[in-house]
Amino acid sequence: MRIGIFVGTFNPFTIGHASIVRRTLPLFDKLVIGVGVNTAKAGCTEEEVAARVEQIARLYATEEKIAVRSYSDLTVDFAQREGAQFIVKGVRSVKDFEYEREQADINRRLSGLETILLFAEPGMEAVSSSLVRELQRFGRDVSEFLVKD
Repeated sequence: MRIGIFVGTFNPFTIGHASIVRRTLPLFDKLVIGVGVNTAKAGCTEEEVAARVEQIARLYATEEKIAVRSYSDLTVDFAQREGAQFIVKGVRSVKDFEYEREQADINRRLSGLETILLFAEPGMEAVSSSLVRELQRFGRDVSEFLVKD
């Protein structure tokens, strides 16, 4: 069985994230969306992550190939627990590419896992969770960047 993991903090889960899920799904028998617990980051307490896991799971409740779980250890350890052979990451820019390339190299060295990079669809290059949080902080409507339940 081909299993991939798509990981991030997803704070919040955006239309860019949903695009990666939709485009990745045909590649795997199972896709596990891993919501990372990173207490060093704002919005990443275990309670907040549990709420995001629940919200994302609701979005994909009818998709049998998708599971949503939280994790707080190394991505490669999470992948091993899930039986995954691939890590899926989205790339919006050269800056993202360089960061993800370095992560892919380390993850491959640690575990032998391959990383699949999917480039952002046209028009989604600027959509990021950080941008959405910043707009929310200033009271702006961010509904166009979020997945509708």
